[in-house]
Amino acid sequence: MTVMLCMLLLPIAGAAAVLLLDRIRAQFRDTALRLFTLLETAMAISLFTVIWNSGNEIAWSLPGMCGLGLSFRADAFRALYALLACFMWAMASQLSLEYFAGHAHHLGRYAFFTLLTECGAVGVFLSDDLYTAFVFFEIMSIASYPWVAHEETKGALRAASTYLGVSVACGMVTLMGMFLCWKETGDLSFSALRAHANEPGLVLPACLMLVGYCAKAGMVPLHIWLPKAHPVAPAPASALLSGMLTKTGLFGVVAISMNLMEGHALFGQVLLGFGLTTMTLGAVLGVFSVNLKRTLACSSLSQIGYITVGLACAVLLGHHGALATAGAVGHMVNHSLLKLCLFLCAGAIYMKTHTLDLNELTGYGRGKPLLHAVFLIGALGLAGVPLFNGYTSKTMIHEGLVELAAEINGFSVYRACEWLFLFAAGLTTAYMLKLYICLFWQKNRNAKRQRQYEKLNARPMTVRSAVTLVLIAVPLLIIGLMPNRVLLPLTDRCAPFFNRPAMAHEVAFFSWTNLMGGGISLLIGTAVYLLFVRKALYKNPQGYVDRWPKWLDLETLFYRPVFCRFLPWLGCGIASFFDHLPDSRLVRVWIPGAVTGLFRFLDRLPDSKLVRVWIPRAAQGGGSALDRLPESKLFSKVLPAICVAVARLFDELVDHAILLGRELFLTNRQELKRTGQGSIFHRMAAALAEGLHRMGMLPKKWLPTREAGDPQYGNSFTNAISFGLLLAAMGLVAVIAYVFARMGV
Repeated sequence: MTVMLCMLLLPIAGAAAVLLLDRIRAQFRDTALRLFTLLETAMAISLFTVIWNSGNEIAWSLPGMCGLGLSFRADAFRALYALLACFMWAMASQLSLEYFAGHAHHLGRYAFFTLLTECGAVGVFLSDDLYTAFVFFEIMSIASYPWVAHEETKGALRAASTYLGVSVACGMVTLMGMFLCWKETGDLSFSALRAHANEPGLVLPACLMLVGYCAKAGMVPLHIWLPKAHPVAPAPASALLSGMLTKTGLFGVVAISMNLMEGHALFGQVLLGFGLTTMTLGAVLGVFSVNLKRTLACSSLSQIGYITVGLACAVLLGHHGALATAGAVGHMVNHSLLKLCLFLCAGAIYMKTHTLDLNELTGYGRGKPLLHAVFLIGALGLAGVPLFNGYTSKTMIHEGLVELAAEINGFSVYRACEWLFLFAAGLTTAYMLKLYICLFWQKNRNAKRQRQYEKLNARPMTVRSAVTLVLIAVPLLIIGLMPNRVLLPLTDRCAPFFNRPAMAHEVAFFSWTNLMGGGISLLIGTAVYLLFVRKALYKNPQGYVDRWPKWLDLETLFYRPVFCRFLPWLGCGIASFFDHLPDSRLVRVWIPGAVTGLFRFLDRLPDSKLVRVWIPRAAQGGGSALDRLPESKLFSKVLPAICVAVARLFDELVDHAILLGRELFLTNRQELKRTGQGSIFHRMAAALAEGLHRMGMLPKKWLPTREAGDPQYGNSFTNAISFGLLLAAMGLVAVIAYVFARMGV
């Protein structure tokens, strides 16, 4: 408990310290940044060691904090990922200071938000309920915004606005899902959610919560921030954005899919479709990219798709999906380490060249053996070459797809998914082959620039940076060479968090069948590189050509026109319509026409019995009644009571409408039918009785058994809050989009 508290508070204390030391001396600030990240890593190692040796979990909570209270738990998976996060922050911080040498600005701000973002990420991974995860998720999202905007160029500010807009909008959608989930279950802890798995009333909340987590993970179609934020952010920040912040999104996807939607066929199929689309689109974008960090960013998009495919297979296979679950966990770990390695290599290249264009970087790595070796280890791991770490987790995900396809005899759509998986893995090989050959084998077309690069061969980086890259590369080799001794024990210990059993046997990673699957992908990748990249995307003398259509940008093509132009225009149009009503045809023609028609109808009434008999009698009776009103009980008590009741009725109309909607559409109908309360008339009567009770017109003892405060079903107040906040979130998104449009962002 003490260790978890220190892990949450230490980055906050470090953030305050670096901000203070930045005003005193830059060297003190830099030392403090390194020291605090190393101390955080030491505490994470201590926590992981205790849990690994004891096999127990550590729980801790802060009741009442932030309203609902914050709860934390460290099991094997959460402790492992907290350790990975701290290790990545420590390694990135070691390289950050050399990276900024010569072109540094606002380093105090960068260090401050780096530590705050670490606090948010660690808090997400140690959370024990959706509310705690959401609180730290938002801290992390807002604190990481200055990373993307750090360079303060036009492109950086535009990418940062996209990143913040997606984070805020999708975060609000996730919040609405949490409100609805709370209404249905009364509890947001992960263990409590498992007891409500696959309840019909939780499908909508699960889908809403999934939106925000998928956006942070970078899944299609909410991926628009990822390929643009990584190239403009500093390389150490890009390594953390890609390797760790996307995993916080996947943490939420795991919490939803493995707890609420376990075994849900439709949910699993939809998740599989999004995973395959993300995996393929990211690989295609990587093949076309001519920017070093953008290629790695598109690669992250694709690898997130691989992990999502593994999670989808685990959902569809249920408790038989242990292999797919192990593949998803393993690839989460492998991808985090691989992207830390490759982005820091990209940072080591950028801090000497100050460019990311592949045509400018061609030949930089020639004669630099350490950089060459570390980058090659990362590239081979990402491409899924046997004996390297990426091959192990990709093999398990592939086997999970094979198991899924085997459930249906003969050809099935899952068999097609397997081939699409192999093709996307081949595209990964193609774009990594492009980067590797461009950087380390080809010569630059500009002979003068090539000579400048070769002059750096004596000392391409400092000793600290070299040691950092070696420390990052070593785990990649260990996992790749000994997967059954290193990776599988980790995935087995993590299985309880995924609500899955551990693997019952070792995986034959180097069997002929698995090697053949990896070989097919490598052959596809080599063919794509030779026949497409070299023939269509590389032209002499200009070098690599960007042939991706500029107009085919989902943000420019759809999101910004809709949220920054169409919706504000629509809102202004509606407001203008009501503003100009007095001059409208409705007022000038339709209403006068209706009044004229009414008078023409009344003109024909004098000959009728209604005018000659009934109206005079009613008027005479009404006059007599009014004469007696001042002395009657009706005037002094009944009429005021009726007026108060009508006022209360109008005051409750919105809640009644929401309550009826909930009773008709959002209530767990299976539970109601089981208790004999499933008819539409019973639910409407229950809603009416609750409304009358809230107005003071019906005693509580006459209410149905499902009272207003029953947490399983909610009440009109909780529904009003939920739907009201949903409308408020939509309004907030519209306001943000309008502000961005007015700023010309």
